[in-house]
Amino acid sequence: MTIVVTAATGQLGRLVIDELLERVPATEIAAVVRDPVKAAGLADKNVELRIADYDDVEALENAFHVGDVVLLISGTEPGRRTAQHKNVLTAAIAAGASRIAYTSVIGGLGATFALASEQHKPTELALLQSGLPYTILRNGWYTENYTDQIATQLEHGLTGAAGAGQVGSATRRDFAAAAAVVLSTEGHENAIYELSGDSAWTFTEYAAELSRQSGTAVSYRNVSVNDLADILAQAGLPREQAEVFADIDAAIERGEFRGGSGDLSRLIGRATTPLSATLADALASLKVNQY
Repeated sequence: MTIVVTAATGQLGRLVIDELLERVPATEIAAVVRDPVKAAGLADKNVELRIADYDDVEALENAFHVGDVVLLISGTEPGRRTAQHKNVLTAAIAAGASRIAYTSVIGGLGATFALASEQHKPTELALLQSGLPYTILRNGWYTENYTDQIATQLEHGLTGAAGAGQVGSATRRDFAAAAAVVLSTEGHENAIYELSGDSAWTFTEYAAELSRQSGTAVSYRNVSVNDLADILAQAGLPREQAEVFADIDAAIERGEFRGGSGDLSRLIGRATTPLSATLADALASLKVNQY
């Protein structure tokens, strides 16, 4: 059996492979990549490279082999994700893969926000109807979605439309570790996991913790969903994406990103990384980059 990770040079994919390398020999791991030059670091770790992208079914069929356990990491191209995901499923089935794990979103088929409806629900349904054994990883929000913007937050504060809604976030490393566990161990066939951090926080609490650690007063300004979409679009985000991200804040206010299942910490066998630790790392990185 070979564990095959798609989108392996992406932020999550690289971490999944790092986590797998701590659990299984490199000879049991293959990375599906578009650009072998970008994947040179993976090859240096003796991970097999298989060249394909989500738009090329024939190349995908060649990238998958009989008995492979495949991790389908969700795509990043708005408007094309569902078709691309179905290409991966079609190719994996044709090649004789033994199981597919998919990185979906928290709430899955029951989620009401646009990101779930437009990308993840169709993929989950196609996977459930495929007849292939599956594992669905319904990932909550990455803490880095916020801490990566820390320089801007320190200068301008936080603006959102989430009200007092809570985010049960965890780090990419936490989610990558969960993926590595379900790919490399038994007992996850036809399982669905709702993955979130052990503790949830509000944006006001985020601002307070950032203020405490940085020594800079940071506030949270709550606006309407429409106003947030306007702000994001004015900042350069394509209008459609701006509306999707603003809609996520509305879902946060409704409680759809709070999590609390405990699935993530149970899978990885440890507590998830707290917000305070991720903020500390982001601040340390910011200081390093400033000097």
